[in-house]
Amino acid sequence: MPNVRWLLALITVLHRALYRATGGRLGAGAGRWRFLLLETLGRRSGRRRTTPLLYVEDDDRFIVVASNAGDDRDPAWLLNLRRRDEAVIQVGPRRLCVRAREASDAEGERLWPKLLASYRHYGDYRTRTARRIPIVVLEPRADDAERV
Repeated sequence: MPNVRWLLALITVLHRALYRATGGRLGAGAGRWRFLLLETLGRRSGRRRTTPLLYVEDDDRFIVVASNAGDDRDPAWLLNLRRRDEAVIQVGPRRLCVRAREASDAEGERLWPKLLASYRHYGDYRTRTARRIPIVVLEPRADDAERV
């Protein structure tokens, strides 16, 4: 497979800019795909990092997949969340403070069919890499869920 990381990086920059500039009116969805913006703190730099991610909802939680397009490395946003589990997400115009955690094996088994139905390539990504692809649960924080 040709190296298209530069193209993915460019798409990410454009997607993030469009999402932010329109307050989530553009960029939050494409067909049946739904996107959120995940804002973490860089584990080394301490700087804010924002990544658009596909998600599915599970009750009041947001579920994302740390697939990194099937790469053998975990995505940087996951490493940031492992260092600090607090983050901010933007879902359309709404911004929420969340706490992140990796789904348990049982949760992952329950959520996997829903994730695959939302984006069939997750299955391809699993076969492309030897690493376990984590499923991440983003739970709104009750203490300040709407305040950022």
